[in-house]
Amino acid sequence: MILTENTTASIQTQASYLLTDSRQVSFPGKSIFFAIKGERHDGHQFLSELYEKGVREFVIEEASLTDALKTDINSWKDAKVWTVFSSIRALQKIVTEHRNQFNIPVLGIAGSNGKTIVKEWLSQLTAPGQRVIASPKSYNSQIGVPLSVWNLKKEHTLAIFEAGVSRAHEMEYLQPVIKPTIGIFTNIGSAHDDGFRSRKQKITEKLRLFTKVKKLIYCKDYTEVDEEIKLILKPVNPFLKTISWGISLGGDVTVSYDLQKDKTFISLSGLFGNNRFETGFRDDASLENLTHCILFLLDFGLPASVIQERILILRPVSMRLELKEGINNCYIIDDTYNNDLQGLTMALNFMSQQEQRNHRTVILSDVLQSGQTPAELYGIIAQLLREKKIDKLIGIGPEMCRQIIQFDTDEKDFYPDTETFLKSFPFNSLSNSLVLVKGARTFSFEKIVHRLQQKVHGTVLEINLDALTHNLNFYRTKAGSETKIMVMVKAFAYGSGSSEVASLLQYHRVDYLGVAYADEGVSLRQSGITLPIMVMNPTSPTFDTLWQYHLEPEIYSRRILSDWIAYVKNKNTPSDMPSVHLKLDTGMHRLGFVEDDYEWLSQQLIENSDIHVSTIFSHLVGADEGVHNNFSHQQYERFVKGSSLIEDTLGYKVTRHILNSAGIVRFPEFKLDMVRLGIGLYGVEATGQQQHFLQSAGTLKTVISQIKYLSAGETVGYSRRGLIDHDSAIATLAIGYADGYDRGLGNGIGEVWVNGTFCPTIGNVCMDMTMIDVTNAQAEEGDEVMVFGKEIPITDLAKRINTIPYELLTGIGERVKRVFFKE
Repeated sequence: MILTENTTASIQTQASYLLTDSRQVSFPGKSIFFAIKGERHDGHQFLSELYEKGVREFVIEEASLTDALKTDINSWKDAKVWTVFSSIRALQKIVTEHRNQFNIPVLGIAGSNGKTIVKEWLSQLTAPGQRVIASPKSYNSQIGVPLSVWNLKKEHTLAIFEAGVSRAHEMEYLQPVIKPTIGIFTNIGSAHDDGFRSRKQKITEKLRLFTKVKKLIYCKDYTEVDEEIKLILKPVNPFLKTISWGISLGGDVTVSYDLQKDKTFISLSGLFGNNRFETGFRDDASLENLTHCILFLLDFGLPASVIQERILILRPVSMRLELKEGINNCYIIDDTYNNDLQGLTMALNFMSQQEQRNHRTVILSDVLQSGQTPAELYGIIAQLLREKKIDKLIGIGPEMCRQIIQFDTDEKDFYPDTETFLKSFPFNSLSNSLVLVKGARTFSFEKIVHRLQQKVHGTVLEINLDALTHNLNFYRTKAGSETKIMVMVKAFAYGSGSSEVASLLQYHRVDYLGVAYADEGVSLRQSGITLPIMVMNPTSPTFDTLWQYHLEPEIYSRRILSDWIAYVKNKNTPSDMPSVHLKLDTGMHRLGFVEDDYEWLSQQLIENSDIHVSTIFSHLVGADEGVHNNFSHQQYERFVKGSSLIEDTLGYKVTRHILNSAGIVRFPEFKLDMVRLGIGLYGVEATGQQQHFLQSAGTLKTVISQIKYLSAGETVGYSRRGLIDHDSAIATLAIGYADGYDRGLGNGIGEVWVNGTFCPTIGNVCMDMTMIDVTNAQAEEGDEVMVFGKEIPITDLAKRINTIPYELLTGIGERVKRVFFKE
């Protein structure tokens, strides 16, 4: 082991891969791990684990180099360790040195919105004739940018990287990492406003990316951006050439949009002459993003005719990696919007987080524009598939077929193109598998996903895994790093899908899961969940199941404890016994031991010392309402007194918890050893005080089945309740109360979001259908409709029928398809 302290010189590494997440190691012998201590995670906790996996180069932070950690490091025989002030800055520095080796056009993209779309579209539009490297997905952070730039190789002829900042002074660290030669400033909006003193400061910080570029493309219609470029950027970059455009006059290029029924014409005049382009995109955001792309391509030297040809085959970019139920009891990971080595690694890392199926299949197309020789590239891919323990590979494309000898998976099939695969592959042979579908755009792998995904009706509940992670981290921050966290995944994870949510929580290392009944716990165990699981409603007939699957029962009464003691004595194998959780009733008056039970309970625990108590807990009655504050304090005092008495009886430390989601926000002083997170994980802040800090995790969508045009005086639906008072367009939706859309939302009480317009319900909600008035909306049959989500918060929907979001979430029927996605 070589330990280099207080490193200010360059880190000399032989590693090919930069690793910042201990859970995503693929090539340990070729990786250098940067241990980062953040608000919620500390990479230094996993150094020994990574050493055992084969990592031999580490960068650690001086402040984390404790005596205990030094002892661990000194036991390593063949590792090299650098200590630095900041691992993130060290990461950026090593990539800056890598970037400085290259002299090619590098496009840097900054702005509030559209960065990733512009990057992806330009990757598509420039790929013919160029070897392009671009940031994967939205890798634009302090860590994401250097991880992206590290993949720059001598074979590349154009690089496109985006950079995002959320607070002051971040961009000054990203500028030398990207070192762009040309820039695009997309626009300015409200995103991350709270991280800056003013909108002007945010613009100035983003402009730091362009202090050394030769050219900058931007929309002059954003007057604040235009002003700051003139006042701030040009004085520090006096040789900067700007290419400004706008609908209003005064820019280098004047743009106009002619929107027709099924297409749009974009006309440009000025710096590059007069040009007219046709596109199928019609929304403002897409047209703005496409205009930035066109100007870059014109300046890059592409003829207008070539640009037009490429625009017509340009497709919308899905930046989401989706997990959905498939045929034959499979799960499908849909990541079909591009295929490069870094994106494949990310998708395989996501795949490794999923525990639903043991058998793993990858459907993979040729990897295009890699900048590597085929032998080198596919050798790396083959090793990556081996590292991730892929059972079956289906390769599609001429190069995959030529490289078949590289792949040594037990099961493999190869096809020259997508159409041959769809015609020839025996789909019934693919069952009980987790299937990653990863293909370059030209291979049209969305056809494969369509064939593989389970066919159900058009109503879908989309679950944003990034939002779940964000919400989990919000409550973790509230609870503090020393406090454990139990997450409730009962009732099908509040309607969101138990095994998928539990897999995410296991990946993020929560301490406990909570379910209501034993069969819910069994389902999680069968899906590969190994976390401790508390069962809140155990019964004697389920004791065998609890024991078999090592599920931990909540013990809440004399009867259930006596039954458990009798069962344990009959088993006579205490070493295999699950721990138990004791519930105290401090005022809820549902389940739990009351104060009169404590003496009896203590005696039973003394006499049956083989029973191990994992936690003692209670439940606040009114944590979400200030009117109950005094009672909440009384409950806490009762709980501390009762749990201390029992803990003294046991003679060992027990984890204690009383706070739910609302309590974590309103009574952080009561956090004790663990907190229980429920509805807050899914984006509902029960107190309403800090809702703006959470992200909505679920979006319920459906489709328009039919539109009818009815005259005033006619009626809609059962019992003729929907009386029309004006000539109307009435749409029927593929959702009803059997899907979880409450009957109380009928007759105008509820409304949905259709192409930017709120549309009220009309008539009674039926079992499988709901009717809405789309007279004022641009709507067609087959259009997507939002039932709740960003535009219609579920909290608002619940208020309309005097209920709570819990009821709406848990009421969503299981026939509604769940789609899980990650940005």
